[in-house]
Amino acid sequence: MRPRWTVPALMLAAALAAPEEISETAGTTITGPVTTLPVTEEPLEIGNITGTYLSMTTTTILSGQQHNASNETESDSTTGEKGTITLSANSTTETTVSPTSTSATPTPVNTRPCNGYVEFCARNYSNITVVGAHNSPFDRPGSLASNQYFDVTTQLNDGIRFLQFQTHYLNGTMYLCHTSCDLLNVGPLEDYLRTVADWLRQNPYEVISILIGNFDLVKPTNFTTPVENSGLSKFVYTPPKIPMGLHDWPTLGQMILSGKRAVMFLDYEANQTEVPWLLDEFSHMWETPFSPTDRDFPCTVQRPPGLTYGDSKNRLYMANHNLNLEVTIAGLELLVPNTAILNETNAVSGYGSLGWMADNCTELWHRPPTVLLVDFYNVGNFNGSVFEVAAKMNNVTYNGKCCGSTTSAASGLRPLGMAISFVLTVMAHAVFTLL
Repeated sequence: MRPRWTVPALMLAAALAAPEEISETAGTTITGPVTTLPVTEEPLEIGNITGTYLSMTTTTILSGQQHNASNETESDSTTGEKGTITLSANSTTETTVSPTSTSATPTPVNTRPCNGYVEFCARNYSNITVVGAHNSPFDRPGSLASNQYFDVTTQLNDGIRFLQFQTHYLNGTMYLCHTSCDLLNVGPLEDYLRTVADWLRQNPYEVISILIGNFDLVKPTNFTTPVENSGLSKFVYTPPKIPMGLHDWPTLGQMILSGKRAVMFLDYEANQTEVPWLLDEFSHMWETPFSPTDRDFPCTVQRPPGLTYGDSKNRLYMANHNLNLEVTIAGLELLVPNTAILNETNAVSGYGSLGWMADNCTELWHRPPTVLLVDFYNVGNFNGSVFEVAAKMNNVTYNGKCCGSTTSAASGLRPLGMAISFVLTVMAHAVFTLL
């Protein structure tokens, strides 16, 4: 059986009563062996979906990529209208902070933030906790299938840095549909990605991630056209190897310098030898139980199944924190977002809260979650409570404004090429001067 429909609880009764780039990666070559784990049946009644998962013990090297976080020996610089972007890193030990200790980040003296915080510029991508919007595109007022209140531009302005959604392939076009296009179809994937690309152009010091749910299990090449046509291909990050271990990721400063500021994952059927920039999610990241109905929010590995403890420690991980109720009506099983207690679920503290869960995960895995995936991020025990939790995980002070921003709360920047300059000096000899 495929995933059960998910609809907001407070709308259910009323509804029932109502009447009826990729060209930039050209030249990439693949070398080295790939080892996969045995095919394993996917849990949670998703029918016959199966998958193979790459072991962290062997890797495939992608040559010709724009950046390799390991063995960085060169200085890169870009000169602009009123400044220079310069990155110098002669050894990974100088710029890489342990993903298990955010407090180890050198104290910066710059004034220009990366993803909203000056501390993040010298921090590895894998060493930052972000808030993710579960089913980001599904924000239609009055819809049974909405999981967010604000559109994607507002989400990004408010501080969301991880976008997750489900796609359906119909008549040669990739659409954004919630479980079924008869339930909620918000339009082509290309249109949504164009909005995201436009936001990235206007916010040149921001790094985002996108997780695509491949509902129809189509080949990854079906996603290249929407990414190219939307203009997002200019920003996609291509890793130097497959898979990327926890310590292999570049710093946010390095990603910003390169311009490759959108990390894209595909949950099923990814093939990075065909589409190197569309990362196989479960080779790089594991998830706690999704569509949870348990307020205990166990911080255990659910997908990929059978992942070893060693591999779990060497991957990113996403904590699913969108609480649901399970109901059955007319023989149809529904998972209903528990909107009645969102102020508790998205709170900073208390049983079943986002902060409580994040603390439990941190204690269990000795590092915070990479992603805190939530419904209706704007609701909590106060406006911005979910971002307060992420800030605590990152050992920084929440400095944003939430929610419903019309401009980015993270940095409020103008596009590159305008008169913007700053100097970032970080202990450990990593120096950025960003235009």
